[in-house]
Amino acid sequence: MSAFRVFKFINLYDSTEQPRCPRKIARILPSFATKSPHRVLEEKFISLLQSCKALKVLHQIHSQIITHGFEHEDYIAPKIISCYGSLKKMENAHKVFDQIPEPNVSIWNAMFRGYSQNESHKDVIVLFRQMKGFDVTPNCFTFPVILKSCVKINALKEGEQLHCFVIKSGFRANPFVATTLIDMYASGGAIHAAYRVFGEMIERNVIAWTTMINGYITCCDLVTARRLFDLAPERDIVLWNTMISGYIEAKDVIRARELFDKMPNKDVMSWNTVLNGYASNGNVMACERLFEEMTERNVFSWNALMGGYTRNGNFSEVLSAFKRMLFDGTVVPNDATLVNVLSACARLGALDLGKWVHVYAESHGYKGNVYVRNALMDMYAKCGVVETALDVFKGMDNKDLISWNTIIGGLAMHGHGADALNLFSHMKIAGENPDGITFIGILCACTHMGLVEDGFSYFKSMTDDFSIVPQIEHYGCIVDLLGRAGLLAHAVDFIRKMPIEADAVIWAALLGACRVYKNVELAELALEKLIEFEPKNPANYVMLSNIYGDFGRWKDVARLKVAVRDTGFKKLPGCSLIEVNDYLVEFYSLDERHPEKEQIYGTLRTLTKLLRSSGYVPGFTELDERN
Repeated sequence: MSAFRVFKFINLYDSTEQPRCPRKIARILPSFATKSPHRVLEEKFISLLQSCKALKVLHQIHSQIITHGFEHEDYIAPKIISCYGSLKKMENAHKVFDQIPEPNVSIWNAMFRGYSQNESHKDVIVLFRQMKGFDVTPNCFTFPVILKSCVKINALKEGEQLHCFVIKSGFRANPFVATTLIDMYASGGAIHAAYRVFGEMIERNVIAWTTMINGYITCCDLVTARRLFDLAPERDIVLWNTMISGYIEAKDVIRARELFDKMPNKDVMSWNTVLNGYASNGNVMACERLFEEMTERNVFSWNALMGGYTRNGNFSEVLSAFKRMLFDGTVVPNDATLVNVLSACARLGALDLGKWVHVYAESHGYKGNVYVRNALMDMYAKCGVVETALDVFKGMDNKDLISWNTIIGGLAMHGHGADALNLFSHMKIAGENPDGITFIGILCACTHMGLVEDGFSYFKSMTDDFSIVPQIEHYGCIVDLLGRAGLLAHAVDFIRKMPIEADAVIWAALLGACRVYKNVELAELALEKLIEFEPKNPANYVMLSNIYGDFGRWKDVARLKVAVRDTGFKKLPGCSLIEVNDYLVEFYSLDERHPEKEQIYGTLRTLTKLLRSSGYVPGFTELDERN
């Protein structure tokens, strides 16, 4: 019976999975403890702690450890603390730590690692100061954790003091400690101090060389970084990738590719690094060629390709790549993939595919992923399905600033200004501080509702209540607010008093308002300013031409038409997209080459008749697009 219980215990807990029946531990362990050697049980507790992934199970294991008197054992106590730390329960870890009469260096190190894992880097430094008051000597595992915390909170002064302590403690020559010192100084911008530590090292392994080279890359000294790279006696794949990444970060894709081609052995990360370089540099064709050359691809490879398409506005290609990825079947999309695809759906109005991605995300464990949920909200809002966007928002357990900004902006964009302002109030109650993007949505809501006074009140609140300096976008919202309200003179006065120079967007907003309220004089002023910013944009001439046409000033319309023709400008043809059977079809105005042009124009004529029967009267005063 004793052996049976032992094997039952081992079978239940000797696996990477959590025990299906954690309550059985209370029944099995007592018998196991009384009939097994002390050391065997200690090892079993250590094994359980190392594989524990659930707080409920940890509490039960911890309870049995206390019951059998193992809580202060040198090997078990650090494991308990580490386990609580990995489960983000440092308050429990600290309780365990406080109950140990004389914690050894391993226990202190477990506390340091726990706080570091939970991003509580100030607590790491405070606890280290407390440690110096005890008769405990740090070891080579102590200093790297403390130094990394100094890096995280930019505590270079504390790092320098710790360096002195390293020397006094005799760990100056330890490569593990010295490498962390190099990283600490380089991250703090003290590259010369980092190089001194590097120069004093008796033995420099490839990790030390990589850290020093990465330090120069961080300080934007690619020349010295490359010189050290060429001097390195040993280069592993990490060092090669570090140097290539340095060139990519510096936008020097040519040197990155040259070094990549010299690599004796390449891993998928090497390929992905150069792939990302081409993508971020706008060289989509090179990105595609390199992608096709890859013998092995992971999800980051596909994301790099899709990211390149997104940055260059090739949203249809993003969707094509995604479908190809799914068809390939060897790689599973991650949250970044879904965000990329949803962003493309939003820009293209591909609602059906966006809905499919929504179902896919929820069925593959991304229901609570804040990045995916934010992208879903943005997609639904931009596709005009605001109610569904609001449902996604309400279903989120954890909302960040982007969540609030997305839903407020989406509601405002589609004329739900009151709901947007109401959500802004809830946002403040929830303790989320708005940023500049939040106020763009709020001012947009006021614009669509005609709330001029409220708009100015929110505009003033940005600076007074939230210390947000208004940017050109916020000034543009106010000009649009005044223009839509017909306060054109006030809009011009506001533009002239702005502390920053008005851009083309602001003057275009004024020009649009001038057409609505038929103010030719201010329209001519706006066009004059627009030509300074966008001398080759024919749309500006079209807008003024429409205003002249509204007033029957056909000579001025003809004059503008001649001016545009003489300069050689051509208005880009309008483009529309429609989703048909999961495919996006593009239509261009005045397209005479489309194979189905007869059916297309026939449908357009039918739609025009329906519009006219509903009372719509089209305008015919625009400049001739065909020139």
